[in-house]
Parts: sequence; structure tokens; C-alpha cells
Amino acid sequence: MEWVERLENTLEYIETHLTQVISTKEIARIAYCSEYHYQRIFSYMVGIPLSEYVRKRRISLAGSDLQAGMKVIYVAVKYGYDSPNSFARAFKQLQGFPPSQAQQPGIKLKSFPRIKFHISIRGDVEMEYRIEKLPAFRIVGEKLPLSKSMEENFKEVPAFWNKVATEGRLQELLPLNNQEPKGVLGVSAGFLSENEDNAYYIAVASDQSKPEQLAEYQINSFTWAIFSGEGSMPNSIQELEKKIVTDWLPSSGYEYDNGPDIELYLDNNPMNATFEVWIPVKQLN
Repeated sequence: MEWVERLENTLEYIETHLTQVISTKEIARIAYCSEYHYQRIFSYMVGIPLSEYVRKRRISLAGSDLQAGMKVIYVAVKYGYDSPNSFARAFKQLQGFPPSQAQQPGIKLKSFPRIKFHISIRGDVEMEYRIEKLPAFRIVGEKLPLSKSMEENFKEVPAFWNKVATEGRLQELLPLNNQEPKGVLGVSAGFLSENEDNAYYIAVASDQSKPEQLAEYQINSFTWAIFSGEGSMPNSIQELEKKIVTDWLPSSGYEYDNGPDIELYLDNNPMNATFEVWIPVKQLN
């Protein structure tokens, strides 16, 4: 339960900083994981990105302040908006009407309450996994720069896969795969160090000389929780990743270690792929 308690502490931090700057770095520190992993955990467990949750909580509280008689300009400043106009746009997007109408008698506001993290013991989830400590290995492949926004990355990565595949660049990687693990890798890296660029790699494990147009990345030695799956892409792998975070990780005795996330594709059939999801883990203290 220690892991869930840490997540609850992050919600407390968010709640007490809704009228201040919310630091994802501080949230990650409270959760004992990287900013990348926390945002991924949050999205899977809550169903919406962290940034959207924060917006909804702020607009919910702003509605209460408006109904209590506070002026729009003061509410906008209180919740960190640059101008009354930007606040009005955000408010209307979620409530369906401008903030100036929130003070009208009988107007109904949507409330977005604070969430709570908890473990749901259902007993109906069967997951096949293994724990392995593996040595470091080098990958070579195509590189996509990423932002720190999970919302943007969830859009960019599938488009990147489609581009690499349709342009024939995926097939060019396969002959370079002369090391374990065998298969095509999707690697989310760089979120764990201020000295690295955030990036997603479509790559293979290789010690061969790198072609000039390709990028390389060194994956350090970690203990990995490795989960098997199959099905159509990308829905099947996203469902497995969600189950790992919501069903397995909270009661596993493990937590995220500071390493990259890996998807290993064991065949190239996008309609019914066989794959593995690797997450770097360490045992809870």
C-alpha cells in the first residue's frame, strides 16, 4: 500500500497548489518516480491526463468562487490564467457557458471533485509476466523527439510508427538486430535525466556500426518486469500497459525504477502482433 499512499500524497500536493504553479518535478519526487512515469501512471489510472485533471479542478473551484460573488478578473488571476479572456475560454470549454453567467440565479455548474487512488481487488485479471535482471545493451534505430506532455506523445508516437513502416525504414532495421532482445523495440527514453533529450526510438538491439542516418541509445542494466501480450495495434498494447499500472503494479511489491519503458514486438503483423512490455522496476523498501 506504500505505493498507493505516495500517489495519494501527490493528490494532496496538487490540491494545495491549485492557485499556485504546480511542479511535475515535485509531484514525481513525492511519488518516488520520474515525471514521465508519473504522468503515464496518472493517465492510465484516472483515464485523463494530469494536465486535464488540474484544469478541471481549477475550473470547478473557480465556479464556486464566481457564485460566491468574486469578480471574473480576480478569479482568473487566482487560478493562474494570463488574462480574463484565456480564463473565459477554458471556463466555457468545460462548463458550456462563459464565467460571466456563473453568477446568474439558478445556473447549474459542473463539479469536478478530487479523485482518490485505491486498489481494486477483482480477481479476474490474468497477467503473464516474468522478472529478469538483464545487462546493458545498445539500440540503433529511428528517433522521434518528444515533449513532456503525455497528451502530445500519445498522438505523435502512433504516427511515427506509421511513417517508419510505410516508408520501408522498419525493414531496414531488421538486419542490424544481432543481439538480444530479438525483435523490434519501441523505447521511451530521456525523461529521467535533465542531460538527455526526451525521445522515442523504433530500434533494434545491435553492436554493429550505426548507419549515418540512424540514432543510437544505450540502455543500462535494470531489473525488468516483462509482460506478454498479443492482438491488434495499438489498442492491445495500450490495454496491457494500463493493466500493468492499475492491476499489477500497486500490489506487486515493486515500483518503477529510473529507466526507459520498452515495447518489444516479436513479429511484424500489426493486426495480430505478439509483443512484450518491459518496465524497469525495483523492490519497495
